[in-house]
Amino acid sequence: MAKKIKTIGVLTSGGDAPGMNAAVRAVVRTSITEGIRVKGIMRGFAGLLDEEIKEMDSFSVADIINRGGTILYTARCKAFMEESVQRQAAEICRKHEIDGLVVIGGDGSFRGARSLARLGINTIGIPGTIDLDIACTDYTIGFDTAINTAIDAIDKIRDTSTSHERVSIVEVMGRHAGYIALWCGIASGAEEILLPEYYDHDEQRIIDKIIEHRKKGKRHHIIINAEGIGHSVSMAARIEAATGIETRATILGHMQRGGMPSCKDRVYASIMGAKAAHLLKEGKSERIIAYQHGEFIDYDIEDALAMEKSLPEEYVAISRGLIRF
Repeated sequence: MAKKIKTIGVLTSGGDAPGMNAAVRAVVRTSITEGIRVKGIMRGFAGLLDEEIKEMDSFSVADIINRGGTILYTARCKAFMEESVQRQAAEICRKHEIDGLVVIGGDGSFRGARSLARLGINTIGIPGTIDLDIACTDYTIGFDTAINTAIDAIDKIRDTSTSHERVSIVEVMGRHAGYIALWCGIASGAEEILLPEYYDHDEQRIIDKIIEHRKKGKRHHIIINAEGIGHSVSMAARIEAATGIETRATILGHMQRGGMPSCKDRVYASIMGAKAAHLLKEGKSERIIAYQHGEFIDYDIEDALAMEKSLPEEYVAISRGLIRF
């Protein structure tokens, strides 16, 4: 018989992402509609251990769908990797009568959710990360807003780069995954896209291309560089020394995490939040909400964590064709 869920806890963990508030709102309001109590857990798993837990109602999540960040705050908790700490967290959930938990975050957050599920707390994960690097899903909360924020900045940088006839290196986020760089590179019409998955460290090729384009009359050059490659400032200095062309580096940084979530992030996050609440009501556990081929589905958390994700080869090939001139 499926476990009857009377109280759902919800937390956000890891890096913040625009749209997390929409997901929290959907979990709270959907659960209340289904006659289930909801408790908000502040500051992720760290807040759970510190028992920073509060009762939530429909008014707790009023006027937050348009806000970036997360009203529950977020934190990383290395201690949660220890079994004794996980057992302590499960006991805290039981103490506060939390028998179902929605965890919004990335792979690390899902591993924490899996641990709690094995200790008797039903858990559902929702993918929230601007990096789009969760293998089981084509969509993660925050990615759409992040790339639009970055594109807006890159378009402005191109204006001034053209006016000053510069080379501009724009570093976008993505430590191990080049999704933001790839999408921004294609969308901005960049002359070079540097992806951690494919970067060959051949700066001379980039330098030769800049010189060749300048001879043909091109007066500016935009390079999109992924955070996983980094070193944009020193790269700019080397390119300027080799070409004699003024070269500037701009690191967009955490501005990509902030701002009002896009319509897509609000709607998709809301659907994922509602679906997570419904799964818990049905007594489901150890599932991750995903978006695949135009549909919202759910995966076994073990299967999801075992999946590997790589940049779409077709997208990479197309991007290379667009900048090869």
